[in-house]
Amino acid sequence: AAGTLPRRRPLRSDMVRGLSLLLLPLALLVAPARAEGSPAAAEEVQIEVLHLPEACSPKSKKGDLLNAHYDGFLASDGSKFYCSRTQNEGHPKWFVLGVGQVIKGLDIAMMNMCPGEKRKVTIPPSLAYGQQGYAQGKIPPNATLIFEIELYAVNKGPRSVEAFNQIDKDGDKKLSELEISQYLKEEFARDGKKRHPSAHDEILADIFKKNDHDGDGFISAKEYNVYQHDEL
Repeated sequence: AAGTLPRRRPLRSDMVRGLSLLLLPLALLVAPARAEGSPAAAEEVQIEVLHLPEACSPKSKKGDLLNAHYDGFLASDGSKFYCSRTQNEGHPKWFVLGVGQVIKGLDIAMMNMCPGEKRKVTIPPSLAYGQQGYAQGKIPPNATLIFEIELYAVNKGPRSVEAFNQIDKDGDKKLSELEISQYLKEEFARDGKKRHPSAHDEILADIFKKNDHDGDGFISAKEYNVYQHDEL
């Protein structure tokens, strides 16, 4: 039931280590498009806090990179349709919060959550897989879902405001080829790895191919964030 981005060639994945702020990390449960305007659109996610640690910092927010384990159940009969501990050798899942890498209900359910916190959340169909369901994940149409979530870490996301501003040297809210080229040079110098002379140009071209959606030669705040941050 977990979707992932296609694997890159070994050489490419080595070259882009440390450049993850320009490339989205692995997806979690990726929701297919759901019909808008459904009668259940006003339904809300129900959140029950099972454990709240004494130290609660930082709290999760949109754009943060989260690390969590979670189990998914059908509310109708309690059957389990997903368990993160049985995948990827049991490692917790990484994903960016609030940008659509998970179903809408999980994006909502995991806001303002502390590292170490555990929650049980109930998600209505309108914020999950809607009328279509998700056959591949064994989720029937109009299914209410229950997730038990344990959050391990909250980090600044790869497409955070801070990361954007770090590259945007002239502060014009868009990233030029020169700005990203300079950023790549700094990252290459920082990690000290030997690379083929063509690596810089290849990665730069790849970044613009995947992010410059309108082809104007710049990566805007909206294009960079995919789902634009409120702060930009």
